[in-house]
Amino acid sequence: MRPTDIELLTVPGSLTLHGELLIAGLSRPDLASNSYRSSLRRVGLGGGDLPWTHGGRDSAPVLSPDGRWLAFTRAGADDGPGGRAQLHVMRTDGGEAVRLTSLPLGAGAPVWNPASTRIAFTARVPEPGRYGTPEEGGTPDKAPAPADEAPRRITRLDYRIDDVGFLLDRPARLFVLDIARALRAEGTGESADPPPLTDGRTDVADPVWTPDGAAIVVSAARDWGQTETVSTDLYRIPAEGGEPELVVRSAGTADHPAVTEDGTIWFFGTEFSGLDEIARNTGLWSAALPDPGGQPSSPRRATDAESVDCAASAGVPTVFGADVLVVVRNRGAAELRAVPVGASEASLDSLRLLAGERSCVRTFTVADGRIAAVVATEESAGEVVVIEQGEQRVLTDYSASVRAAGVRPLHELTATSTGDYPVHGWLVLPEGTGPHPVLLLIHGGPFAPYEWSLFDEAQVYAAAGYAVVLANPRGSAGYGQEHGRTIVGRLGTVDADDLLAILDAALERSDLDAGRVGVMGGSYGGFMTGWLAAHHGQRFRAAWSERAVNAWDSFVGSSDIGWMFAKGYVGSDPEEQRRRSPLSYADRIDLPFAVVHSEQDWRCPLEQAQRMFVALRANGVEAELILFPGEGHELTRTGSPRHRRQRFEAVLEWWARHLG
Repeated sequence: MRPTDIELLTVPGSLTLHGELLIAGLSRPDLASNSYRSSLRRVGLGGGDLPWTHGGRDSAPVLSPDGRWLAFTRAGADDGPGGRAQLHVMRTDGGEAVRLTSLPLGAGAPVWNPASTRIAFTARVPEPGRYGTPEEGGTPDKAPAPADEAPRRITRLDYRIDDVGFLLDRPARLFVLDIARALRAEGTGESADPPPLTDGRTDVADPVWTPDGAAIVVSAARDWGQTETVSTDLYRIPAEGGEPELVVRSAGTADHPAVTEDGTIWFFGTEFSGLDEIARNTGLWSAALPDPGGQPSSPRRATDAESVDCAASAGVPTVFGADVLVVVRNRGAAELRAVPVGASEASLDSLRLLAGERSCVRTFTVADGRIAAVVATEESAGEVVVIEQGEQRVLTDYSASVRAAGVRPLHELTATSTGDYPVHGWLVLPEGTGPHPVLLLIHGGPFAPYEWSLFDEAQVYAAAGYAVVLANPRGSAGYGQEHGRTIVGRLGTVDADDLLAILDAALERSDLDAGRVGVMGGSYGGFMTGWLAAHHGQRFRAAWSERAVNAWDSFVGSSDIGWMFAKGYVGSDPEEQRRRSPLSYADRIDLPFAVVHSEQDWRCPLEQAQRMFVALRANGVEAELILFPGEGHELTRTGSPRHRRQRFEAVLEWWARHLG
């Protein structure tokens, strides 16, 4: 892959299935428009696909339970509500899409009620006079410009989040929309936007209908957000409006619920006390839905806390026969596993594997005894597959153009680190006989993994002639909870040992050049890049540190999550925070060092980059500061396509200069 080949990455997102009708949402970067184009496609169960909609930004398709309607979100090109993602519906037997909402900040993904007559969704509701809305009593044409908005009065620590923005002045609230009424209002000038069912005291998320259609269960902050917390519980909201009712008090968090016909709530959750949520495996839990006015239920954990880490982003728990289907992270794979309905703290080895061996299930859906899923592999960013009677069929070939551009295979690596600890990773080799210069890449998180899937960064660097080493050291996810929590209070110790061990294992090959090695990473990977440059700088020719944590003392007060994250990993002692900060050892760094950051990064704020850059330059180091305007922490994944391409070009120029 070349930097411009990112626009070949056509990725299927959410799926919806009813009978023979399977709809997938596709997304791809478009360099010409500097945007992400998304559309809905009908995937044939025998293979192939056809366009279903022709909007440039259509996503989140959901078929109604009766199969008559498809709901989805569509965003336009203007700056007003039409430019935001708004709810649309269309008949599955033909016809044009009809817009149902015109909310100032757009609408979230639709969730059908059992009768196929109403849709629940969440949407952020701004205070009057903010985010392009008029002040109280004003007209739309009198909305103040962002710089003219009134000052924000902030009294809580959880007031903003990276890549979203400020939270307290635009809470996510629950809505229920009646389809018949909305269709009658369409074209009349009458607003079809329903009033919110929840107040603005806390965000709500993950709505799901109860089987009788009388209420919606949502995830929200503990005690309905009375004070700062990282814990979430499940609440019931009457569909006709009313006070939220606590139905499940979690052991830490409760998210992505599903309610079955027998009144069982299945959900994903972690277990901890206080604010100590970091590096906890996400498990499958269940609880009984209490009668209205009844006492909240006590949840039961169905999967083992140590070995099973559910990927909540891959979809809600789904009952399938006598099992509940979940996606589990395991040694770089994301596997679709079956948890018996009656299981109690079941271990990973006891869960039947349905898909995802040495690959990654990104999402799935179930209907009529059939499973449809999106599966990414080392050669594909994601293809739609169908699973019937244990047989898996691949239906699409969206990554054909990527393979034609060139995809290098993953070579599995293992190594033994300090304490005879096993370390797992991969090597991506360029073409040719070598000896090749080497890049050690370090992922973020740290409770996250590199995976058995197509990784654009590794492919671009390998295509440019570099051997790329990927490792999941202690601190990573998918190797047991203890593997992830080992580095709590010990950052820069055994995790650094593991990274160097896997690098040494790769350098045993005669086709790699041990004298030309670079180190790079983002977020935690940027932290570790600075740490290795200071403590093991003789191993590397140069370093590329991106969106890094460099100084824990200032991170505490400047990061959106600093008020709890730093305490979890490093503690509250100022001296310990300094001991665990790469900035404290900047005087030891003498190799060329690129400090790379996004100007709107609220996760690892810009001051983290500025402090490191100034310290390095003051010490006479060949240091550069590269800043991307308008981007947040997620630049390399969801940043503008043009900036993603320009970043790749800057990376390759840096390594060509320092590694050849």
